[in-house]
Amino acid sequence: MNNISSDGGTEKSKPGLTVLLPAIITLQLLDALCFPVTRYGTLIIEPYTFAFFRFTVSSLILLAIVRSMKHLCPIERRDWWRIIVLAVLVIPLNQMLYMVGQARTAAGHGAFLYATAPVWIFVLAIIHLKEKVLARRAAGIVLAFAGVMTIMLGGKTTFGVEYLWGDIIIFAAVLGWSYYTVLGKPLVEKYGALRMTAYAIAIGSALYFPFGLYRALKFDYSGVTAGAWGAVAFMALGMSVALYGLWYWVLKYMEASRLAIWHNMFPVISAAVAYFTLGEPLTGTFVVGGIMVLGGVTVNEL
Repeated sequence: MNNISSDGGTEKSKPGLTVLLPAIITLQLLDALCFPVTRYGTLIIEPYTFAFFRFTVSSLILLAIVRSMKHLCPIERRDWWRIIVLAVLVIPLNQMLYMVGQARTAAGHGAFLYATAPVWIFVLAIIHLKEKVLARRAAGIVLAFAGVMTIMLGGKTTFGVEYLWGDIIIFAAVLGWSYYTVLGKPLVEKYGALRMTAYAIAIGSALYFPFGLYRALKFDYSGVTAGAWGAVAFMALGMSVALYGLWYWVLKYMEASRLAIWHNMFPVISAAVAYFTLGEPLTGTFVVGGIMVLGGVTVNEL
């Protein structure tokens, strides 16, 4: 009989796209909510203090969950160094550089630059994971990426040399996430998605803890609302726990280059959420770009 655990042990069967697709859509929905929720929370709570509470809460929850589970495969000593690399990539490099970069560039640049992440994941997966260069997958990512650029350029994104350093910092954050995805895949397959997410987030949060605690102790909490604390809770539970764990879980069963193309659905789902919840109009540029994105994803799955 095959054993199933939270580790990367033997699985009875690999889930098909009908199981993975709802998880992928959930990922994009959570991602779409990330920007407005963070924006709201950091207008009330100083960003570095906001990050301190988010990372601390999510680390404690993830470690508690992992500790309550049985693990068939103990982590090898050499793999701890790889987990530390993942921790540095996901917190100091990805999350903190993104926060610093957003403060030094124009609104919308973060989303624009993050739209390039699937391209870098695609390239890095070929280099580091030796994934095959399939013509249809390359065509799919080019078409989907072109669709994302059509949507972004049809909006209010502006460019200028005054934003250069902020854009460079955010681009470094994008590369951090791309490497976190690609380098984490072998460990996720070996030890399990939730376990790797927990240890990477916890170690990364520990690296941030001294600076974050310093900012948190200096911050004046008199004007903090319940909504702001709700934003912290959502980012801790919805993003650091649910989204990061789900991302690695899907990555366990799907090639990184294939999952990267699905990531291009983010701006389409984000605009759809804004349309149904805020009544924002869907422009002709969005419709054209959205069709291109869907076409790229479809080509990838043929």
